[in-house]
Amino acid sequence: MTDEANLHRLEQDGRTITLIGTAHVSQESADLVRRVIETEQPDTVCVELCASRLQSIRQKSRWQEMDIIKVVKEKKAFLLLSNLILASFQKRIADRMDIKPGQEMITAVEAAEAAGAEVWLADRDIRITLSRTWRSMGLWDKLKLLYQLLLSLGEVDDLSPEDIERMKQEDVLNSLLEEVGSAQPVVRKILIDERDRYLAQKIKDAPGDHVVAVVGAGHVPGIKRYWSSDTDLSALEGMPPKSRLTGLFKWGIPAVILALFVYGFYAGGSKAGSDMLLFWVAANGLLAGIGALVAWGHPLTVLSSVLSAPLTSLNPMIAAGWVSGLVETFSRKPKVRDFETLQDDIRSVKGFWTNKVTRILLVVVFTNLGSSIGTFVAFPMIVRVLQGI
Repeated sequence: MTDEANLHRLEQDGRTITLIGTAHVSQESADLVRRVIETEQPDTVCVELCASRLQSIRQKSRWQEMDIIKVVKEKKAFLLLSNLILASFQKRIADRMDIKPGQEMITAVEAAEAAGAEVWLADRDIRITLSRTWRSMGLWDKLKLLYQLLLSLGEVDDLSPEDIERMKQEDVLNSLLEEVGSAQPVVRKILIDERDRYLAQKIKDAPGDHVVAVVGAGHVPGIKRYWSSDTDLSALEGMPPKSRLTGLFKWGIPAVILALFVYGFYAGGSKAGSDMLLFWVAANGLLAGIGALVAWGHPLTVLSSVLSAPLTSLNPMIAAGWVSGLVETFSRKPKVRDFETLQDDIRSVKGFWTNKVTRILLVVVFTNLGSSIGTFVAFPMIVRVLQGI
């Protein structure tokens, strides 16, 4: 593609905005960004970054500052694991192209500082974007998303030279999100459409008469679509309310299970009640333990999963993965090296299981998955016991 095909001129109240559509793993995009900024000498350079992502570029030691216990306690393991898988996809594509992921954004910041232009962060905080996505998704949708992301890791190794050349002309990460979004509209709405609106408004709010904006090529059509309309940024920065149905489901299932236990002991005596409890403990405990085992959890972690899952499944405030994740953390406490090598380890599927940090996240996710499956497996067994009374 020619440079002109990636440059878009926008006007607003007599101001000139040069919009550059880039591929996040393309050296050509990085070179184009530098040339445009050096040639046009803008007042402001907008970049598709938020403060935390800019810090991650400038602070290579950020992973060493992660509080993994806090991540587990705040039930953000699933969220962080998915974020790392997305980062892994982009890093592995970048390795194939021999370029640093997001190099064009790094170049934009450096060129802006060299030209004396103000750097304007135009993207929504990545933590808000991912949290809004997570809040809007049910457990099944989260599992489907995680499955699609894991599949994407394997597909990187199968890319042909033609695929690599094609990816140099587009925003790779947005291509992946587009594919995921086609199957899950809520993901597309928050990860792509909302950010298009946010980016458009932030670019319009940038100071200066001459602005250069550097964004992924996948966002260009959306930014142009929303350019003539105003967007309330505060509405896109808050958390959507939790669904009443989700709350009812969260508290309703344990209440129903407990009620069935009480009825079983009352109507069928100790034999029926004991059988129901046995099915519940076996299904929840064994499947949660298998989940921890799949994640290569420590023997104490597997044991804690087996013992805690039957109880945590009846308590909406505590998840089995929360318990097993903490046990794994203290049984195999991550060392400084694990945080230092995290960015390299996530480049391979094996690395997710061997790095102690990501293994903790996997333990949390797979233990919770096993416990959830155990609940649905045990329920019909309990009902069958009641039918025999």
